[in-house]
Amino acid sequence: MKSSLIKDRIRRILSLILLAVTIAILMCVGVGTFNLPSAAAAIQVLEESPDRILYQSRHKFQDNRGNAWQVVFFKRVEADESPSLNLRLVAFPGTADFAHPQPLKIKTKTGKQFEAEDLFAEAAPTANVGQYNLENILDRLPSFASIDLVTTMKDDRTVALKIPSEVILEWQTIAGY
Repeated sequence: MKSSLIKDRIRRILSLILLAVTIAILMCVGVGTFNLPSAAAAIQVLEESPDRILYQSRHKFQDNRGNAWQVVFFKRVEADESPSLNLRLVAFPGTADFAHPQPLKIKTKTGKQFEAEDLFAEAAPTANVGQYNLENILDRLPSFASIDLVTTMKDDRTVALKIPSEVILEWQTIAGY
């Protein structure tokens, strides 16, 4: 009789342990699922015409003052022309006005600095948009560390955007297409 009581207790204890372990595993899996970083590739390929293809990557970042920006890297490939590699920065209207012409400063964590040519030096579609040529710079950017994009607005304030390494790698992938 005692033997069967002991066996029942052991079964209950093992069942409770198994239940606790199962709940712990499910909680870990659930927490891990909901906390995954949203680093999914955002590469889009658009056929603008039969002889013109646009590859692009769009991301949203906040600047050093908390303002939202859309950062669009794109490569346009046209028949019989060399492809262009451009970076477009778009601020929410009314939050930033670019001071054209002015190069975009790109700073790496190792202290290297690059300047990208302002492609809207002559005329910008709107004051809150800047576009820069990255053709001679992109392959020199690190794909293992973040960079800072820095520019000065019309009101002389400096805007800095931190771009993570995953996004730079995405840009370099597009450049290789």
